[in-house]
Amino acid sequence: MTDERNRTRRTFLKTAGVLAAGAAAGCELQTRLPANAPASGTADRDTGFDRPLLDAVAEIVLPAELGTKGRTAAVSAFIEWVDGYEPVAEEMHGYGYADIRYLPPDPAPAWRAQLAGLDLLARKSLQRPFARLEPGPRLALLQAAIAGERGDRLPAPLAAQHVATALLAHWAASPDARDLALGARVQAGTCRVLGDANARPLPLTGLRA
Repeated sequence: MTDERNRTRRTFLKTAGVLAAGAAAGCELQTRLPANAPASGTADRDTGFDRPLLDAVAEIVLPAELGTKGRTAAVSAFIEWVDGYEPVAEEMHGYGYADIRYLPPDPAPAWRAQLAGLDLLARKSLQRPFARLEPGPRLALLQAAIAGERGDRLPAPLAAQHVATALLAHWAASPDARDLALGARVQAGTCRVLGDANARPLPLTGLRA
């Protein structure tokens, strides 16, 4: 990776972090529906993403240390999470909740439209599909797409206002991301057998494909 690409990636990550305030505010905008609101399921939802387009976004958003294998796994996990999301499902009842709260509507249609918009913009402005652009032009288009977003930290994935931020936030919340930050195979939030409770976490290996 060149110094220029490193700079542009850092610039993007900084810009993505700026999304936090607005997105964090989005977290507070939990949908509160009356008790007789119709149940919402996933049976009639459109699912899936344009995988080459999403992979092209992931290549410039996710850390290069993941390598191809880690990046592919992160994108697959993101798609699985989005496809399994149940819009407006009743939230888990937290301690002290006096009312019933519901999750937000389905964010996937807007995220798919943003991907399509990136591709259309690339075709109109650079005469090539987004996925076939070099990383530099791809990153420039993505930065332009989220230039109006503001915030100071990554939002929760569900609160992300752009698919690129959602993808990055989803990976950043994963045990693999924490392991990468810690440099050891801790796998926070996952179960270990009792006999391994005092075992020192193993070092990370094989991050690059």
